[in-house]
Amino acid sequence: VEVVALKDSRVRYTTLQNWSDNIYNLVTKRAHAYENSYVEWLDANLGSFITMKYPSVYLKGKHAKANILSVAFANNNQNQDAGAKAIHFAPNTSSTIISKSISKGSGKTTFRGLVQVQKGAKGCKSHMRCDALMLDKESKSDTIPSLKINEEDVQIGHEATVGKVGEEQLFYLMSRGLSEQEATTLIVSGFFKQFTKELPLEYAIEFNKLIELEMKNAI
Repeated sequence: VEVVALKDSRVRYTTLQNWSDNIYNLVTKRAHAYENSYVEWLDANLGSFITMKYPSVYLKGKHAKANILSVAFANNNQNQDAGAKAIHFAPNTSSTIISKSISKGSGKTTFRGLVQVQKGAKGCKSHMRCDALMLDKESKSDTIPSLKINEEDVQIGHEATVGKVGEEQLFYLMSRGLSEQEATTLIVSGFFKQFTKELPLEYAIEFNKLIELEMKNAI
């Protein structure tokens, strides 16, 4: 997939994928953002045996902006290797990369993020964040961020969190009458809320239903 955002344009590209568990999902997705353009990339990865996907935005014009929001769910025997790249070529450009992933059973998630600022791209701003949730002792998660900064006058930040479902959260929800399965599914849906709220209503409903089915090992 290749997106070209010309001067003063605004582009949103949304991908919601749910593959069979024998699929190798190896893709290239990139966007070119020119002067004063804004590129939004919403990317959801469910299913497949292996996914390797890193949507990229090349910020080529001054004041161009990129916002990449990526989510992944790795169930048994699945490997979700996903993330994003933002490469700043022009001054006063900005980017945000947010990744949320959940691993369950023998599933594994890996976040690979790259922010690169080329020489001469002064005044750039970028923030990269990765949140990973592991639902049991067998699941795995890795974060591999990369920052390559070739200019001094920039503001770049990165943060990452890795954790499990809180026992206090489960106890509270179960005390309100939910089963452990229902409580965990509700917490997972809340974890992905930042992504879901950006989707059109019919897609948000479909995405939440897919997550519910994944939690039940129904697909």
